[in-house]
Amino acid sequence: MAGMGPPPKPASQRRRTNATIATTQLPAEGRQGEPPAWPLAASAAYDEQTWRDLWSSPQAAAWERLGIGCIRMVARYVVLLAEAEVGEPKAAMEVRQLEDRLGLSPMAMRRLLWEIAADDTAAARPRPTPRSTAATRRERVLEVIDGGRAS
Repeated sequence: MAGMGPPPKPASQRRRTNATIATTQLPAEGRQGEPPAWPLAASAAYDEQTWRDLWSSPQAAAWERLGIGCIRMVARYVVLLAEAEVGEPKAAMEVRQLEDRLGLSPMAMRRLLWEIAADDTAAARPRPTPRSTAATRRERVLEVIDGGRAS
């Protein structure tokens, strides 16, 4: 996406606070429901799990609002991703470009002015108590020395 310039600064870092830039809030839990029907020809080889995973992402909520053109773009991305993973160099270049257009990287999301909304339920979830790395290492060493007999 050459020529787009740098992404906008977050609101807290802008000098002119009266110059607001509206961002699109994407749901932290991702898009709900089944993915759209595969829009390309049945002969197009694609990974159904990748298609499902993409359509359950937060970005998918924005794609859905954009309509069939964006749905087809996501489908082309899935096909090109499969080709890139088997070493097709031209497909790899196209994949990177589509990742930018689809907001699949943090930088691309900033350029598109997309933000993942704060997950209110995350604060309510119990968090595991953090263990120090030294304690974990010590336990592994003792397990190796002891042969896994003592617990």
